[in-house]
Amino acid sequence: MLYATFNLPSFPLATRRHASMMSPTDTVDVAADAALLARIQSELSAATACLGSLVPGITVFGSARTPSDAPDYQSAYRLGRFLARAGLPVVTGGGPGIMGAVNQGAMAVGGVSVGLSISLPHEQSPNPYLTHHLHFSDFQTRKLMLTRYSRGFVVFPGGFGTVDELMELMVAFQTSRSIRKPLVLVGRAFWRGFVDWLTHELGSRHFIDLQNMDFIEHADDEHEVLTILLGKDEADALLLQDPHATLTPGEG
Repeated sequence: MLYATFNLPSFPLATRRHASMMSPTDTVDVAADAALLARIQSELSAATACLGSLVPGITVFGSARTPSDAPDYQSAYRLGRFLARAGLPVVTGGGPGIMGAVNQGAMAVGGVSVGLSISLPHEQSPNPYLTHHLHFSDFQTRKLMLTRYSRGFVVFPGGFGTVDELMELMVAFQTSRSIRKPLVLVGRAFWRGFVDWLTHELGSRHFIDLQNMDFIEHADDEHEVLTILLGKDEADALLLQDPHATLTPGEG
């Protein structure tokens, strides 16, 4: 009932002022909107058909700029191998860095390696380690598909894109316990300042419910990640199957 008082006809003066400030270039492009909706629908249809046909997997986020000789890259590569050996698809943004490492590890042992890439200025092409590739032109559509079909999430160190994905998951998980899935932050030292800020700045002001933040897990390597996602026994068994899962320098 409250929102009914905010109908535009109740504010003709404000509406006229807004219209008078619009330039000819501000008019709505109906044809462009229709094309956008058609493109989004097409991308969603292709993604749901592909991802819906796979076993729910693990989505991994992380920086596209992580070099192949970095410890995080090596850990992501090994994680991709182990998840694939466990029969789980790995899902990434399809780019280089951490994403490429995870996809490469999964593909190396014959696993399902999914990449959801997007058109960006100056962005590199999708990494070559994908068994399934979906391309998006819209960020929101891509973000939805990166999370909708996954049974868990792993977040390696990264920049704005990585933190954006993490924040969306945190908002969703704090809002509803029923939709929660495992969420693992890799690199305690890297994420400590961020988590402390959430706790001391937001929590102390009661902007967030600290009692409702127990869904965040922390790890420093792929074995800890696997233990959280799959349990200790399965994690130990996977390591025994592939004890030397190391990426040779220069292969990244």
